[in-house]
Order: sequence, then structure tokens, then C-alpha cells
Amino acid sequence: MVTSTTTSPAPLRGQSRFRWRVVDIVVAAVLGVAAGFVFLAWNLGYQLPGSVLEAALPGLQGLVNGVWLFAGVLGGLIIRKPGAAIFTELVAAVVSALAGNQWGSFLTFEAGIVQGLGAELVLLAFLYRRWSLPVAVLAGAGAGLFGAVNDLILWYPGSGAAFATIYLASSVVSGAVLAGGLSWILARALARTGALSRFAAGRESVRV
Repeated sequence: MVTSTTTSPAPLRGQSRFRWRVVDIVVAAVLGVAAGFVFLAWNLGYQLPGSVLEAALPGLQGLVNGVWLFAGVLGGLIIRKPGAAIFTELVAAVVSALAGNQWGSFLTFEAGIVQGLGAELVLLAFLYRRWSLPVAVLAGAGAGLFGAVNDLILWYPGSGAAFATIYLASSVVSGAVLAGGLSWILARALARTGALSRFAAGRESVRV
């Protein structure tokens, strides 16, 4: 029988549940680096589906953005500390930038911070206490919204209202599904392997 809860277990006496431990930093960094390699592959892989979607309906290419947003949501769901979403997304962006991409280092770093912030603010709104699927989906949607606004300002200045609306909506949907829903599933899968035994995310599901 598997039992689960969507709230974090009570912290040990004298230990703040918001205090970062060494293991938190290490695991968040590892998650960020691993996600960064996914970003590297998607930096090339997105071009075909993106161009097809754009040709079908300008702005619909926002549906490919969710792959670049999952690092922050996954890091937030696992580490469950303030700043985890931003940190993990930024580490992934740094890996993508240092390996070289078509957007340049500074704008890649900036995008990572903005996208991570979108997820972070949703987790903050729930006071870092709720970790259910709906919250993960909202965090992914938040990352998608912030990322899309950033793109419209930097990459699509002067775009029309129709394009902006479609791009925003498609990015939010992509973030909710790919960054939110799939990250929640991945976090639970990792927890079941025992790899997250030192985290609340790993202790929530136990076999009786």
C-alpha cells in the first residue's frame, strides 16, 4: 500500500525547513546540470517542430518552450526550499550557455533567472508547503508565462496582439504540461527509487 501527502513533514527540532543543507545544494546542482544537457539537445531539436507550429499559426511555436522550463519546477519539487526553482533553472541555463548556443551567454542566463522566477513565485504563493500535481502545473504555467513575456520583449518586439496572445497562451500550456505535469511525475518516479530518501519528496511515499 502506498500512502502520500502533499505537505512537507515537520522539520527536526531546531532545524528550519527553509535552511539549505549541503545535500540540497549538491542535488540541486546535479539536477540543474542534468537538465542543462537536455536543454543542449533541445536547442537543436526544437527547430523542426517549432518551425512547423509557427507555419501553422504564428505564435504557436510557444508550445516547444516547456522543455526549457522543467529544471526549475523539478528542482523546486524536490529541494522544497526558497530559491530552489531559480537556482536549478539557472544552473541548467549556465550549462546550456557554456556549451554554446544560438542566443548567447548573457541572454541565456537572464532567461534562466526569469523562467525560474516564474515557477518560484507560484511555490512561494503556497508558502513552500503544497507539492501536489495542481501546484506543479501552476508552477510550470508560471515559468511559461514569465518566459513568454521575456521572449516577447527581447525577441519579438513590436509583435501584434494576436501573435502575443497566441504565444503567451501556448507557452503557458507547454509550461503547465511539460514543465509542470511531467516534472511532478519525474519527481515521484525518482522518489520511488529511493534516490530522494534524504528529502521530504522521497519520504512522502512509503511502502507499508
